[in-house]
Amino acid sequence: MSTQSFSVTGMTCGHCAHAVTQELTELPGVTEVEVDLVAGGRSTVTVTSEQPVDDAAVAAALDEAGDYRLAATP
Repeated sequence: MSTQSFSVTGMTCGHCAHAVTQELTELPGVTEVEVDLVAGGRSTVTVTSEQPVDDAAVAAALDEAGDYRLAATP
């Protein structure tokens, strides 16, 4: 099992978190998604999967869910 955390911008409410969770859960091998919502800031999305998930796949799922983006890491 692999657990990865991603910093995500653009989420403002519970509906946003639900949309992101739904899209990420559909990625192959993903078994669990948890969102620590920071409305209007950088939310932390933790993905548990059978093997590491590619950042590009996560970014594509975020885009599909709405206007959400991986935050650049400093």
